Amino acid sequence: MKAIVVREFGGPEKLLLEEVPNLQPGGDQLLVEIHAAGVNPVDTYIRAGTYAKSPQLPYTPGRDGAGKVAVVGGGNTRFKIGERVYLSGSLTGTYAQTALCTEAQAHPLPPNVTFEQGAALGVPYATAFRALFQKANARPGESVLIHGASGGVGLAAVQLAHAWGMRVIGTAGTHEGRVIVSENGAHQVFDHNSANLVEEVLQSTGGAGVSIVLEMLANQNLNRDLAMLSRNGRVVVIGNRGTIEINPRDTMSRDASILGMLLSNASDEDVSVIHAALGAGLQSGVVRPVIGRRYPLHEAAFAHEAILEPGHYGKIVLMIP
Repeated sequence: MKAIVVREFGGPEKLLLEEVPNLQPGGDQLLVEIHAAGVNPVDTYIRAGTYAKSPQLPYTPGRDGAGKVAVVGGGNTRFKIGERVYLSGSLTGTYAQTALCTEAQAHPLPPNVTFEQGAALGVPYATAFRALFQKANARPGESVLIHGASGGVGLAAVQLAHAWGMRVIGTAGTHEGRVIVSENGAHQVFDHNSANLVEEVLQSTGGAGVSIVLEMLANQNLNRDLAMLSRNGRVVVIGNRGTIEINPRDTMSRDASILGMLLSNASDEDVSVIHAALGAGLQSGVVRPVIGRRYPLHEAAFAHEAILEPGHYGKIVLMIP
């Protein structure tokens, strides 16, 4: 089978398309024929060798994917051959024609959801759900500011928060991105490059500030986030690429909290709750992933470059023949 292989850490050029041995499942494992694989920023950090947990070389990237069950291991009881599934984790990587996963990493993909959309679910929607409901304890009627709302995690958070009865404020860096954020349920959308963003957000809340901020780039925005919070407000740090200086008094005056999160820290019970909720959202239409760009598998390097470019919207996926 064909797969992307990384033999040494480095730039996108280290993503090599190779012919590799076929996989065979054992125990409760599944072999899934991958039709589409999701590309996430964390994939680029792992490839570069800068992520906290580096895999053993060589490896095939990718946590997210969608396709059909091709072979089931002897201990499998949940899935049948030919069943449509999306993956939120993989034992062998999803940038490949087939991937091994455990039962717990596979989830039913309803017929109304495409494989491309299925590949956009795992990391983005699980991250958004965990940030909103398991870390910030979001409640209907509260307000949430979602930075980078036009990205994969951002749009997921917009949809989930809107469905939960929250007042949703998003930011995006391009006109096209702001339109998409609005179309997906945001009540107001601002340009996150605006020098007056704090004043604009505060004015939109009648001066009260927002209950929750979902922060995708804390090293640029955290100091401003604190100034936009209401009393007892919470900032959930989802993404960060450096350091920043803040004034702790901004937390004291509001009884505010800064909460960090990594999806990989979620317990098995938390993960089960997340995907039960997402499965219901897929069935009802609340969860509807937006695909921004598609690349063939052999152009994985271009996908890794694109995922870090400012201004892209939606999810980037690899299409796998």
